[in-house]
Amino acid sequence: MSTEALLDVNTTSLAYIFTAILFIVGLKRLGSPATARSGNRLSSLAMLVAVLATVLGNDLMSWEWIIGGALVGSAVGAFSARKIAMTDMPQLVAVFNGFGGAASAVVAAAELVRLINAGDEIAEHVSITIMASVIVGSVTLTGSFIAYGKLQGIISTRPLLLPIRNVINVALLFGMIASTVWLVIDPSLTPFLIAGTIALALGILVVIPIGGADMPVVIALLNSYSGIAGAATGFVLGNTVLIIAGSLVGASGLILTRIMTKAMNRSLANVMLGGFGVEDGASTGGEEETRPIRSIQADDAAMMLAYAQSVIFVPGYGLAVAQAQHQVRELADLLKEKGISVRYAIHPVAGRMPGHMNVLLAEANVPYDELKDLDEINGEFSRTDVAVVIGANDVTNPSARTDRTSPIYGMPILNVDAAQSVIMMKRGMSAGFAGVQNELFFLDKTMMLFGDAKTSVEGIVSEIKDL
Repeated sequence: MSTEALLDVNTTSLAYIFTAILFIVGLKRLGSPATARSGNRLSSLAMLVAVLATVLGNDLMSWEWIIGGALVGSAVGAFSARKIAMTDMPQLVAVFNGFGGAASAVVAAAELVRLINAGDEIAEHVSITIMASVIVGSVTLTGSFIAYGKLQGIISTRPLLLPIRNVINVALLFGMIASTVWLVIDPSLTPFLIAGTIALALGILVVIPIGGADMPVVIALLNSYSGIAGAATGFVLGNTVLIIAGSLVGASGLILTRIMTKAMNRSLANVMLGGFGVEDGASTGGEEETRPIRSIQADDAAMMLAYAQSVIFVPGYGLAVAQAQHQVRELADLLKEKGISVRYAIHPVAGRMPGHMNVLLAEANVPYDELKDLDEINGEFSRTDVAVVIGANDVTNPSARTDRTSPIYGMPILNVDAAQSVIMMKRGMSAGFAGVQNELFFLDKTMMLFGDAKTSVEGIVSEIKDL
């Protein structure tokens, strides 16, 4: 090996080590809202260094293709970041997961074609990693777009249960294993295409039976799948930084999935197999509601809050839809000026993706120390004068504790019903994303404030200022 070539190899290796360090530090900083932005920037810088090191250290293709691809990708990313509404961010994450899996599968396919055309002998471990990449990547692709469809309302959020879905899934799994063995014995495109087709079908069949309330878990899991597919492709190409980056995404995604499943009271095995979130024959709907409720106006809510000693805000998807986070922070500031204790109860799966509420409230500069997770805050509700629920539904539903037929049965919820009084802000009496009515609506201590959350909070702020 020439000195110049050795220098190139060493330079690329050093760049990869630097990249790996940046990825790890960036990922660590993503663990806190206070440092998440800098962590995101570090991770972006790491990816830039990794791409440049790979391009400059290898004779890949003409610069025209590389620059063109970078420009197109940058344009799509910039447009998405600026134009996609915060309420649609879970859908965007699902699409990105799908494209990540698709990219890994396409790269693995291209490498297989190159090896076959070159007439090179394909080692067994290369065949296996190629199949792992295409299988996991293809499952991620179709599964992510089914998740997108459910989140966007294109596909029903209710679980679509096939009578023998588990049998079909197991049969498809054996089909992929058989195709992998076939490729190892006789490397060709046929077993590769069969495995890819089966994996695409499996991605659909795994996510379709999952209820809408469990979508945060699905997004976390599919994010992990995209990382695993990337790591497998790294082994196919012998690219160290791709292996590291994919492993970090895969491992962190699995950890996040574990946190989500614990918050939903699901097992990881149920998530992997699909069809969790509802039992066969379980009810996900109900008859037209006729029970009485208590409704109030903004001035009544303002009076309750102004004379309270402690208030807990419980944000949910309705907050995101109304973009009311800034108004909620303004209301909280007014209450704190009156000496009232203010905190925010954040359920791990509130919203449509992990961390959805944290992102919204951080955007409104809500102090991080006021954001309390489920375990921290649940014991405080019984000592709280008023709990203000803003668009949260399933995560506050007491029936999760008692109704065995409910799709959210067993899910740890925020103990809002233990507060002295509850103000529930909603547009109407519609059920939550899980399709079940919230029993909290009908408690004597609950007052319903109907209307757009942003308008309702603005009304309360105006009334408190006049007190």
